Amino acid sequence: MIAPVFLNSVGITCALGSGLEAVAAALFDAREPHGVETTERHTPGRPLALGTVRSPLADLSAFALPFQSRNNALLLTALEQMRTGVSAAIERWGADRVAIVLGTSTSGIGEAETAVSEHQHRGAWPARFHYGQQEIGAPSRFLAAASGARGPAWTMSTACSSSAKAMASAARILRAGIADAVIAGGADSLCAFTINGFSALESVSAARCNPFSRHRCGINIGEGAALFLMTREPGPVRLAGWGESSDAHHMSAPDPQGAGATAAIDQALAREGIGPDEIGYVNLHGTATRQNDAMESRAVMARVGPRTPVSSTKPLTGHALGAAGAIEAALCWMTLVDNPGRRLPPHWWDGACDPELPPLAFVPPGGRADRPVGYALSHSFAFGGSNAVLLFGAG
Repeated sequence: MIAPVFLNSVGITCALGSGLEAVAAALFDAREPHGVETTERHTPGRPLALGTVRSPLADLSAFALPFQSRNNALLLTALEQMRTGVSAAIERWGADRVAIVLGTSTSGIGEAETAVSEHQHRGAWPARFHYGQQEIGAPSRFLAAASGARGPAWTMSTACSSSAKAMASAARILRAGIADAVIAGGADSLCAFTINGFSALESVSAARCNPFSRHRCGINIGEGAALFLMTREPGPVRLAGWGESSDAHHMSAPDPQGAGATAAIDQALAREGIGPDEIGYVNLHGTATRQNDAMESRAVMARVGPRTPVSSTKPLTGHALGAAGAIEAALCWMTLVDNPGRRLPPHWWDGACDPELPPLAFVPPGGRADRPVGYALSHSFAFGGSNAVLLFGAG
């Protein structure tokens, strides 16, 4: 029998707050949407709705300069919330049996942007900049140094599916016996590179995004970090299944028919051996772009049907790109654990259904499940058709 994989503890910081309690309170508040704010912080003269982290971040002054980046501050903030569990895992199994797998798309690009600007104006690189800050492998190297873990450590960068794929990779590491515990998740930080890149694609909304509405006009870029301590030991949440696929359709646009998305959903359900009628909630990728929402709604209708409660939480967190899968996994955790009222993450939008999309059961603010939620599905569909779907079960 294949050993099950459990999520034993979680740390999170995002636009909704820092820590499970604060994030859950903001997530389930039915009075008004929280998180995303309108700001010119990253785009002077151009107000944008962004999922900014406004809570205090961990101090990195004790770490070497290559580790000093906002991305790593986000990671350390999440790590500190689960430090007890990580330390216990290292004590029990040994540092070389604790691995790290992270997803990111920005790493320390924000620090590089600031440094390049100073170099252009002063002709010299600032003393606080080191090229290592922006390397894709920097987050996993930093987390190894910060946690004391000495097992295999690497960073994945597959755009918006990065941290979801990192969690699937962590499960494979555990099942293969390569490690006894894995710190898995991801982080991404706001920077001009991603905001301008998506703006060039005409995919950014100036107002809070409006997923699946006929009026949807693009995404809100966000930031944050979420980490999980994954082991084969029983825990509050089980990673019951996962699916990964590639559309091989277009450099950025998804397959319009959602073939890759449906394949990933099928794989996730097949790993647990359940049917769609057992899924209690689906966290949609739900970017509020024309093509992604259209593709995803067709895939959900084909595989999950019109009655399963679904929502996109990106109007609250923003789209945290490489960290999105891990952040939304944490929101699924909040749905499955310590939730006696069966609250479901709400779908904040204008309610204007797009007649070209199949009707789905979007969760209204204050919405609750009519039965215990045994399984939650989380979608991450990235540039280039890199698809990842995670299936979580109550432990």
